Amino acid sequence: MSPKPKTVGIQAVAARAGVSIATVSRVLNGISTKANEETRARVREAAEVLGYRPAHAGRALRMRQTRLVALLIPDIANAFYSAIARSIETTLRGRDHTMILCNTGEDPGLQDFYLEEMQAYHVRGVALLGAVESEGLAQALAGGLPIAFVNRKPPRGGGVFVGIDNVAAGEAVAEHFLAQGFDDCAVIHGPLHSSASRERYEGFLGRLGRAGRAPSPAHLVAGGLSIEGGYQAAGRLLDKARHPRAIFCSNDLVAYGLYRRCRELGLNVPQDVAIFGFDDNPMNDWVAPWLSTVHIPYDAFGAAVTDALFQIWEGADTARPAESLPFCLKLRGSAE
Repeated sequence: MSPKPKTVGIQAVAARAGVSIATVSRVLNGISTKANEETRARVREAAEVLGYRPAHAGRALRMRQTRLVALLIPDIANAFYSAIARSIETTLRGRDHTMILCNTGEDPGLQDFYLEEMQAYHVRGVALLGAVESEGLAQALAGGLPIAFVNRKPPRGGGVFVGIDNVAAGEAVAEHFLAQGFDDCAVIHGPLHSSASRERYEGFLGRLGRAGRAPSPAHLVAGGLSIEGGYQAAGRLLDKARHPRAIFCSNDLVAYGLYRRCRELGLNVPQDVAIFGFDDNPMNDWVAPWLSTVHIPYDAFGAAVTDALFQIWEGADTARPAESLPFCLKLRGSAE
């Protein structure tokens, strides 16, 4: 029977890196404001070479805090959300933190359950992707739980937000419709309790309104954020003698459902109906390379969300301006 490998202690890491034990502890626990980048790199390299692993369980018991970050996500099956989750997990792991994924289904009760459960596990912070208003969320914020709101702004205001400028994105789609000369426009919008859905909807309508091209009330249809929702909303828009010339969808999944209904009705895209999506879902390259859409920088979310959490942990002002990520229009064949 081979002898049990000797456990490497923090003293060995400090000696190899040429720093104090306190510096090693701060760097490996993410409290590294007093160490420069060269020192932090040296400490991490020493820990890696020696195979040192901090005793997180003991630290958590002493400080009632772990190196865990909870990501609450509204729909794990949606490739848009999954891509953002992957970006956040990768960046957190690169900064010595571990992510726990919780699927809320946009259910306020389930969101509150996970917020309470994660606090019982002493998570260091929460990234809340697709927040919905709930009492548990208000209590968590009031209690000082570090939360970065992702893609949707805090339902009751305040907090730290990471996402794109959805109003500007909606305006950009409307601008494209105007440039193409689409006179009879419609929108299939998502849930308006969501700041993301509401703001892109308001931006789109506002720009068309200023141009004197405001859609008729009959062309403003709620369709949720799913393929099924898009398909059903398309039935309400297209099963009529006169249908819209161009339709802006709350996300790409809705656009998929709309496209299917167009095909069933014998309507050609874009000759009869132009379609514009939102998110540039990662599946587009495989299932919808024809879809014009608003591209969201999935890979940029990880660094932005992680930086936001570290700033909260290090005592930065949580009321600072929102982290606004860039977006761009991906013009493909469906909206020519």
